[in-house]
Parts: sequence; structure tokens; C-alpha cells
Amino acid sequence: MQIDWNKTPTIPVIAQDETTNEVLMLAYMNEEALNLTLSTGFAHYYSRSRQRLWMKGETSGHTQKVSDILLDCDGDAIVIKIAQEGVACHTGRKSCFFTSLKSHEIVLEQEVDTTAVYGVVDTLYHTILERKSDTSATKSWTKKLLNDKELLLSKIREEANEVAVAIDEESDEQVIYESADLLYHTLVGLGLREISPDRVKQELARRFGMSGIEEKENRKK
Repeated sequence: MQIDWNKTPTIPVIAQDETTNEVLMLAYMNEEALNLTLSTGFAHYYSRSRQRLWMKGETSGHTQKVSDILLDCDGDAIVIKIAQEGVACHTGRKSCFFTSLKSHEIVLEQEVDTTAVYGVVDTLYHTILERKSDTSATKSWTKKLLNDKELLLSKIREEANEVAVAIDEESDEQVIYESADLLYHTLVGLGLREISPDRVKQELARRFGMSGIEEKENRKK
């Protein structure tokens, strides 16, 4: 059985503990990610939200050493048997499967401080996405912004103006305060569109070594 990458450019991958058979996470691979996994012995995936390859643990150090790779009978899904270093989930839990739909309870405790591991921006973005899907978060300001695009857009414009005023007229502390407000509301906007901050980082990285004038000229082409 071979994978038809032309038919399915990315395929779902279940990561399963090699010892306990516990399901730890679901991610996706394209052909390059699978080849890297095979050649390095560590799990590599393709992120559909970030639109790039990534090695599990590249930021956190929570790598997945692969002991076996199993292809299903249709050739369009994979199970990988792994030895998990640290935790599998970006929320700091052992497994990504920790919410019971029957009891509506969290069944796994957080084991890792995600802010320390991933940084406050990525942690905040994932919290925003959690609010987006949480139907019970009726008193959440984030949820209110996500449910009212015009309110969100007006807040982004308001906060951008307040940053400009602060830079021009106010103290360093106020510049920091207003910039944090703008960053938060911008992240909510990215969450609304489900655009990972990692893609913004990739764009900034692309511009390194390029003058602002050159970058603007390239936009016109």
C-alpha cells in the first residue's frame, strides 16, 4: 500500500504512546514531513494553520521519538508509535484529548507552564481560539469581540490610534500599556480569521535583509 500524495496532499496522523498505546495527539503530514520523520526518527508534521513543516518539540523540547509508523488499509491515515519527551499537547497536558463531552469536564491536569515554553503571544492566541469554540464563555470579552466583528474592528482602530498618541506624547509605561492592548486585539482579529501568529513571524523573517522601500516595491508587482 502506497500513499497517493496527489489525491491527499496531507494525511491525518495519530501519535500513540509506544508503551501504553494511549492516543496523545492528532496532526497532519505531507510527503516531506513523512520523509523527514523516516530519515530523522523524530516526528515532523505539516501545520495547516501555520502552513509550514514543523518538528514536534522544536520550540518546547517535547520531542517525539518514533519507533514505528503504521499506514491504514486505505493508504490515507497513519498511526505513529512514539516515545514522548515531556507532554504532547500545547496546553501543557500529557494528551490533546482531555475534555469529556459527556461530563463537560477537563479530565487531565496541566503539567507544563505553556507561557514559559511557548511564549505569551502563542499561548494567548491559543486561549483566544479556545474562547472562540467555547459556547459557555458568555461573559468573556474575547468571546464578545469574536461574535461582533464591527466591535472588534473599531477596537483595533481605537487601540492603534492610542498607541500613536502614546508614542508621541506619553510615558514609556503608557506606550507599553497601549501596545499590549493593540497586540491583544490584533491577536483576537487573527483568531477570528484563524491565522496563526507564526505566519506573521514568517512574514517578518522573509523581510529580513530587505529594505522597506524594496519590500513596498515588491508588493506592487
